[in-house]
Amino acid sequence: MIRPAVELADLLHKQGDRFIDQSPWLNFQQLSVLRAIARCRTAALGGHIDQCSRCGHQAISYNSCRNRHCPKCQAQARQRWLAAREKELLEVPYFHVVFTLPHELNPLCLRNARILYDLLFRVSAATMLEVAANPKRLGAQIGFISILHTWGQNLLLHPHLHCVVPAGGLAPDHTSWIRPKYAFFLPVDVLGSVFRAKFVHGLRKAFGEQKLILSGSIAQLANPKRFAAFVDLLFRQKWVVYAKPAFGAPIQVLRYLGRYTHPSPSAITAYWPSMESGSPSGGETTRTETSSGR
Repeated sequence: MIRPAVELADLLHKQGDRFIDQSPWLNFQQLSVLRAIARCRTAALGGHIDQCSRCGHQAISYNSCRNRHCPKCQAQARQRWLAAREKELLEVPYFHVVFTLPHELNPLCLRNARILYDLLFRVSAATMLEVAANPKRLGAQIGFISILHTWGQNLLLHPHLHCVVPAGGLAPDHTSWIRPKYAFFLPVDVLGSVFRAKFVHGLRKAFGEQKLILSGSIAQLANPKRFAAFVDLLFRQKWVVYAKPAFGAPIQVLRYLGRYTHPSPSAITAYWPSMESGSPSGGETTRTETSSGR
């Protein structure tokens, strides 16, 4: 593999200390990431000696940082993931659908990431399956890949889910392919309303089962009346769902999303209807943590 002329680690070696001095807002986790990238595959992390079994030539290989934000450590995994997804693509048009959580949920997400992001996956999937199955909308079983991005372009918390969806789906009897009735695939206002109702229901259930951590700046939400008022406020808002045809081709969307997604078992979910029975089943599920997203 040819080494790029300039890598992120080179920039950190040259200007990293200056950047840190001028950025008092950096927290411990962010500083740890910068330190890991700067030390990746250097003597600072130790190493080992590789030896050719034929000629006996030896070379030192320094250890990698294995940090999920490091471009060196994640580049190969990302390429393998993209290659696998490309093989799964169908020869049909695709849509790019995005589900976004209201920013009022950010403090809850910080303390309850696993619960809320799992809820985001399950609710968005259930929303698209339900709306697509409605004969008034599409009347079909659809499949899709959902990718979690937790940060925005400004590197602030902005949880949202990107979905790459074929434009159409299987008829209920699995004998034909049904094309969308609308140029926009599924109506976003309907998706937004169903998404909001399902997520708020899941949030209330998690609170009732005492699964949420409510401390620090959101400690007041531990009070049932305060939590009910908070949820009612969320329900009165319009929840944003965005949809448009995939630009260029679906693989371009995956490559775009892949730039900000580091495939490891935690934030990608793929759903495809089962062809072995008359009803859909949850398809294979993998997940991927993300460093940032747009």
